[in-house]
Amino acid sequence: MNQDIAVSASRIVKTYGAGTSAVRALDDVSIDIEKGEFFTLLGPSGCGKTTLLRCIAGFETPTSGTILLSGRDITFTPPNERPINTVFQSYALFPHLTVAQNVGFGLQMLGRPKSEVAEAAARVLALVRLDGFANRLPQQLSGGQQQRVALARALAPQPEVLLLDEPLSALDLKLRKEMQSELKRLQTETGITFIFVTHDQEEALTMSNRIGVMSAGKLLQVGTPRDIYDRPVNRFVADFIGETNFVRATLAGDQATLGSGDTIVVDAKGASGSVTLAVRPEQIRIAPRDRPGAIHATVAESTYFGTDMHYQLALSDGTFLIARLQANAANVYGNGDEVGVLIDGTALQLLAE
Repeated sequence: MNQDIAVSASRIVKTYGAGTSAVRALDDVSIDIEKGEFFTLLGPSGCGKTTLLRCIAGFETPTSGTILLSGRDITFTPPNERPINTVFQSYALFPHLTVAQNVGFGLQMLGRPKSEVAEAAARVLALVRLDGFANRLPQQLSGGQQQRVALARALAPQPEVLLLDEPLSALDLKLRKEMQSELKRLQTETGITFIFVTHDQEEALTMSNRIGVMSAGKLLQVGTPRDIYDRPVNRFVADFIGETNFVRATLAGDQATLGSGDTIVVDAKGASGSVTLAVRPEQIRIAPRDRPGAIHATVAESTYFGTDMHYQLALSDGTFLIARLQANAANVYGNGDEVGVLIDGTALQLLAE
């Protein structure tokens, strides 16, 4: 067993029901999560990410497969005997207990001395920057402060692994951004392995050391945020992570012919015939229509996004591409303008369906 692996899930299957009505929530999922990393399980609702988290926590038992924690088999270990804590979407704070009492509750249930409980509560409240709030009740706190209390409570026993099940979804946008930075800071300062569940692509990309993308109970791809964004393994991952243009093309050697008849040189990697090409909007440039090598297009729609301009570009065969450019005087085009489209072949990804 690799000593650097915090959690190792091997061939996890979780089935609910039986017979023809059985639902396979996890379908042969295997993953290794390293010690001290911020790992995110990302996917749409119902993809199995929370089920996997609950199996790691011990709230669900896999139908088959094994889960190891630092090399120890915990597949059937009760939740209270695992050095793992969970922060849920709902903060689940005790309204009649003070902040310090909420934070120390878990340690108190473990039978730790009062002095140790008080010391730990003070330490983690300082860590989440709530050291002046120890004697307040939860209802006297904002939503963001309550979330910090829930984090402090989970961190107080110094777990080996902290599980976070969409903990920021109830916060408004500004506060959610602040808490994203706060969570990353806490993970870095404590060195605890964080396993974070979200359906928000931006959260995953900005916070994670690595991401596991899930769909329909399967783990489709694991990699760094840059790997996932720049080199998606299939159309689902490319479509789910950020905005992507998909274009059908025919490959002959390293030349891709689009439906419009235009050609682009690509790294075909041995592929041939009909393929799907993916390119991110920011990797498309707009140039004069007569620029050598440019694909002819017409601006169908332009949208101002503050720092960016988004252009919907219609090719001659009716294919649409979205281009994202910085909003400045050099990048202003109007609806109906005839333009040239430049795409670097190295920016194109050949995708499996």
